[in-house]
Amino acid sequence: NHGPVVMEVNSSPGLEGIEAATGVDVAGLIIKYIEENASSSKTRDHVKG
Repeated sequence: NHGPVVMEVNSSPGLEGIEAATGVDVAGLIIKYIEENASSSKTRDHVKG
């Protein structure tokens, strides 16, 4: 288990469809997760290329 993995970075993500279908504020939950879990002691650099 490697933990969360970033699959795509998009400057204009299309969350409207999934949010409308589920009634979930996906973007808000992502920001909340980042705010709650971001700290210098928790960061890891994993770069493969």
